[in-house]
Amino acid sequence: MEGVSTVSKRNPKEKDIHRLRGSWNVVFNLIAGIFAFLCVFPFLFVVIISFTDEGALARDGYKLIPSQWSLEGYRYVFQNGEALLNSYFVTISVTVVGTLISLFITALYAYAISRKSFKYRNFFAFLAFFTMLFNGGLVPTYIVVTQLLGLKDTFWALVLPLALNAFYIMILRTFYTTSVPDALIEAGKIDGAGEFRIFLKVVLPLSLPGLATIGLFSTLGYWNDWFNALLYIDNPNLVPLQSMLMRIETSMQFILQNSQNSSLSLGAMQNMPQDTARMAMVVIATGPIIFAYPFFQRYFIQGLTIGAVKE
Repeated sequence: MEGVSTVSKRNPKEKDIHRLRGSWNVVFNLIAGIFAFLCVFPFLFVVIISFTDEGALARDGYKLIPSQWSLEGYRYVFQNGEALLNSYFVTISVTVVGTLISLFITALYAYAISRKSFKYRNFFAFLAFFTMLFNGGLVPTYIVVTQLLGLKDTFWALVLPLALNAFYIMILRTFYTTSVPDALIEAGKIDGAGEFRIFLKVVLPLSLPGLATIGLFSTLGYWNDWFNALLYIDNPNLVPLQSMLMRIETSMQFILQNSQNSSLSLGAMQNMPQDTARMAMVVIATGPIIFAYPFFQRYFIQGLTIGAVKE
């Protein structure tokens, strides 16, 4: 009994070797906190500038505590409120639908090429990898989307071009290979389950970290996309948020460049919150997507690091 009690008393001390001392723990936590603050500070500073009066900004420069607050930047951006709200709705719809489609296609493709029993896995893996090195170019892509598929001025012109990404396929294939044991799949087959049932009931529940990672990447890609709208969308009711903000910025630049040729433009320029409106656009475009991150944070790091170490 004495031997057991001695061992039990030593165990906590032996575990302490692998832990930092209290003082070092405080130091490293402080360093991590400072680094986190430095990462968040630029966005906070942009928010502060967006609420600063344009005159005070021109007079005092950028300050953490402005001498005068104002909402003129947001008023200028929201002067076409109905169009902006419509662009928000388009962007949210495209992001949600596109992310779901992208996850579905990517998960199926990656699962197929991760299975050693699939005869043509190397061919389809090479087919995906080849597109990471070479592509047809902008003109053939435009012709395929507009003439062959007929997606010009449609909702799907904003969804389908980004639906499949070869890089995401490779990430998810590695995740399946390292995280889904072959024994589980064999057990499902012994129980009489088919491939789709095994995929839905066995593989997907084990793949949440990888799917969440790919989902976050897809969400960011769809939310920040403006180039496809520039190419394929002329209908003002289908303009997404990023494209709408770009058009507002373009109109501001037009007024500034032609202010000397028109007294009307000069008056508009004097009342225009130039810098604060730009910062307000950044907040409007970035703010909503920030709230999506907490839903993915639980799985994000695990999904990125899985398969990084090979045994």
